[in-house]
Amino acid sequence: MNPKTGKQKSGKSTTAKASKEFTDEERAAMRERAQELKAATRRGPRAGKADGENDVLAKIAEMPEPDRAMAERLHAIIKASAPALSPRTWYGMPAYAKDGNVVCFFQSAQKFKTRYATFGFSDKANLDEGAMWPTAFALKELTAAEEARIGTLVKKAVS
Repeated sequence: MNPKTGKQKSGKSTTAKASKEFTDEERAAMRERAQELKAATRRGPRAGKADGENDVLAKIAEMPEPDRAMAERLHAIIKASAPALSPRTWYGMPAYAKDGNVVCFFQSAQKFKTRYATFGFSDKANLDEGAMWPTAFALKELTAAEEARIGTLVKKAVS
């Protein structure tokens, strides 16, 4: 209700405005997140790493190349570098969590129709270094140098 006019606002204008503010891809990601939350509720607190890993592997399998190959390699690097992290999906993307909080994630270039994939860290990652540090990286391909750097960053993120 508008306090000045005493009239109730229509929900239509808010919905119409929101649909113009978000892209189709962003709305799809929000729907995926809602489905993830519902699935987690259905699985209950006893759901294990296997459920999350199956979800992540299924999302990776859906990706077009070259993102699929990068995601598969990142999955292996993260599991080797930080076995304590639990794979799960987050907004329809492969993500890795510690104590239920996402620490890092991979975003396919195709997800939001961007020119590069992204590997990023949430604020739960222990990467603080001075007053400024990177939290996301653009990925066009993975070479041995990038793989080593990602492994080091993931280890630091969970330390």
